[in-house]
Amino acid sequence: MATPAPEVLTRSQHARRARVIEAAMELAGEGGYDAVQMRDVAAKAGVALGTVYRYFNSKDHLLAAALLEWARGFENAMGQRTVPSGEAPVDRLVEVIRRITKATARQPVLFAALVTAITAPDPAVSECQAQVQHIVSAALAAPLHGIDDEIRAGTVRILAHVWFASLLGWVNGWTAMGQVGEELEFAARLLLRGE
Repeated sequence: MATPAPEVLTRSQHARRARVIEAAMELAGEGGYDAVQMRDVAAKAGVALGTVYRYFNSKDHLLAAALLEWARGFENAMGQRTVPSGEAPVDRLVEVIRRITKATARQPVLFAALVTAITAPDPAVSECQAQVQHIVSAALAAPLHGIDDEIRAGTVRILAHVWFASLLGWVNGWTAMGQVGEELEFAARLLLRGE
């Protein structure tokens, strides 16, 4: 069953949906991915279980939507800050990467749960994946003003892939959270050598 898009919801429906997302984020922040059970989310949000399923097809869909909300909040916060003013495009980009890494590291248990969900093969998750990808790409592209469009687009695309792969490694215990940022910085400097 298709869930309604957030933009077609009434004000009260939007508020209920937001409470469900907030409840899921609280549970995920406290106990990780496995701690998020739809019945517990409903209880914490003060809604019926059917209401949760009205907005989200699955736990992964719910947590992917939560990651999208987190990304939108990060995007808004970044929009209120000036683009880093380093002399070289790579220095500006590295500053943005550090901001993203710092923001994700503040709540590692929550972020691991959100990353786990966004990688699910659930068709309901795919729209969230695309929107999160768009937000990440825009954040990475912003500090690269003034360089060739093709180099900028390629750099952003490759860095998004490196970021995703590094996050998967971190969530699965192959690497530490600090290495995610280090991998991104290394890739940025490698890709933009000479720019």
